[in-house]
Amino acid sequence: MGSWTGSPSQSMDDQHESIDLRSPTVDPSAAAGHSWFPGPPPPMYSCTLTPELVHKAREELQEKPEWRLRDVQALRDMILKEQPNLRTRLDDGFLLRFLRARKFDYDRALQLLLNYHAGRKAWPEVFKDLKPSTVKHVLDLGFLTVLPQPDPDGRYILSLRPGKWKPNDYPFVDNVRAIYLTLEKLIQPEETQVNGIVILADYSGVGMSQASNPGPFLAKKVVSILQDGFPIRIKAVNIINEPRIFKGIFAIIKPFLKEKMAERYILHGSDLRSLHRNVPRSVLPEEYGGTAGQLDLSPWSRVLLDCEEEFVVEFCQPDPLEGVVLPDSMLFEGRQASGQDDDAFRGLRSQLYYCY
Repeated sequence: MGSWTGSPSQSMDDQHESIDLRSPTVDPSAAAGHSWFPGPPPPMYSCTLTPELVHKAREELQEKPEWRLRDVQALRDMILKEQPNLRTRLDDGFLLRFLRARKFDYDRALQLLLNYHAGRKAWPEVFKDLKPSTVKHVLDLGFLTVLPQPDPDGRYILSLRPGKWKPNDYPFVDNVRAIYLTLEKLIQPEETQVNGIVILADYSGVGMSQASNPGPFLAKKVVSILQDGFPIRIKAVNIINEPRIFKGIFAIIKPFLKEKMAERYILHGSDLRSLHRNVPRSVLPEEYGGTAGQLDLSPWSRVLLDCEEEFVVEFCQPDPLEGVVLPDSMLFEGRQASGQDDDAFRGLRSQLYYCY
């Protein structure tokens, strides 16, 4: 853990006048009516964790409540000293996301924050004008949603259905934009920062056109952002109804995954009983053998679309990395894939044509 200097209550305005320490100002009623999902956090940080989650954060994330603001101040000091040109939020709630995602290791939290901003620079077609209204077609089609009920461990379930997307409908990058906006909303509540999330990916209807379209280059960029460039804990990735070609798809993704993340991928095939051993029926829709009613896309769509102003404030701003010098290889920390990208992609295409 890094060293700390300064007082938790020390003002930074005199040190770094160009940076706004506050969280974006948004209408707190933006999420009103969405009682199933927490509203935006207040501008001034106040811990909302239950005693049980405080204990969990201490055990799993090395978060000590009595040192929490001291640790935030330490990270803030590091940013101001080492990256004085970085235009980033410095409010307590925002910086806590990165500390929790890296178990309060100051150096790794700073690296994650830089990766977070570097991702925007490396992939402008995803982050330019990024707001919910620009991905409404993705939400309407049902490519992704968030199930209303978290699992027994308090983790929200991000439901992905790649088979709903057809390459002729819209560019694949629009799916990435929708995923990113969803993650940004999911990470706001402190309970998600501590509990993490679960991904449920249903590959029903995925054929040759969808499987081969992203390719290794886009696959690597998606994985790098999710794994090394976003402050969220992905605790499990449940794959269901995967076709025979999925081994080829996973062969493209796996070289970019860290070993711990690769171990969290669970392939269930069409065996719903296997899925229910990992995700209980009580939180799953009827489509997956659950008891939580039919899958409804509208609740999550409303959550995102009602937060348009919030995302405009957050993303539709000048480049936060202007004038910042970053190492060439900083974004991706996964297993080295060397020159395997193209070979894996050629292998996948061969499998696709063989299967179809």
